[in-house]
Amino acid sequence: MTVPGGVEINGGHVTWCNLRVMKATPEHHARIAKMIFRTVYPHYVTKVESKGRTVAELHEVIQWLTGYDEQALKAHLERDTTFEEFFAGATINPNAHLITGVICGYRIEDIENPLTQKTRYMDKLVDELAKGKKLEKILRQ
Repeated sequence: MTVPGGVEINGGHVTWCNLRVMKATPEHHARIAKMIFRTVYPHYVTKVESKGRTVAELHEVIQWLTGYDEQALKAHLERDTTFEEFFAGATINPNAHLITGVICGYRIEDIENPLTQKTRYMDKLVDELAKGKKLEKILRQ
């Protein structure tokens, strides 16, 4: 299933790419920038809850990456904040560069577009949470 913005949902798994395209294009980056955070967020919740994790843990992971507290996160969920706006106001954790690996065919540490890389960081953290990884490991502590 694909939701607005080109996000694919497969069995509760959120992917941010067109699997037929492995090279990020300017259109790919623009599509990610314009996606609305609150339309993707429920899929994050479904993914982590279906694997026995909690919304509180999801929020802890988001807060670690972005610096947003509960009030700020709630404000973004009440508005049509794009991912571009969401990350523009974020204070990215200085250890975010430690998030490595492959998401949807892209090696995170090799992504050149800063916004796309931050979005992939979030996707990777949600994946790790859903896979049962300990929070200390997810938060690179």
